[in-house]
Amino acid sequence: MALYIVAVGSNIQPEKHIEQAFDLIKQMDAQADIATLLHTKAVGFTEQADFINTAFSFSSSLDAVQLKTYLRDIEAKLGRVRTANKNGPRTIDLDIVKIDRDIVDQDYFKYDFVKTAVDELTARLN
Repeated sequence: MALYIVAVGSNIQPEKHIEQAFDLIKQMDAQADIATLLHTKAVGFTEQADFINTAFSFSSSLDAVQLKTYLRDIEAKLGRVRTANKNGPRTIDLDIVKIDRDIVDQDYFKYDFVKTAVDELTARLN
């Protein structure tokens, strides 16, 4: 079983969509955890609502490719529509940032809100 930390963001009914996504993750691992919700300004495309960002930690027998597909399915189930504007509004965005001890997404180093949420969950796990 791998330990994953997934970055989470939403700016369309964010509390609702983050809660729904977390509930779906808890179906995979009842011991899943969620970091503090962080209110952040939109990045890249700023003419949109502010975001709520957080992270989930959980264990899964899925490998990274399978988990990415599973996360995309959650995004679709919660109404995520991918557009040409990758920084546009979204119901939910789920990105694998850490697998076991390895950072696998450069957003960890690029965005303070990702690092803050991932580090919070990492500290709880140690």
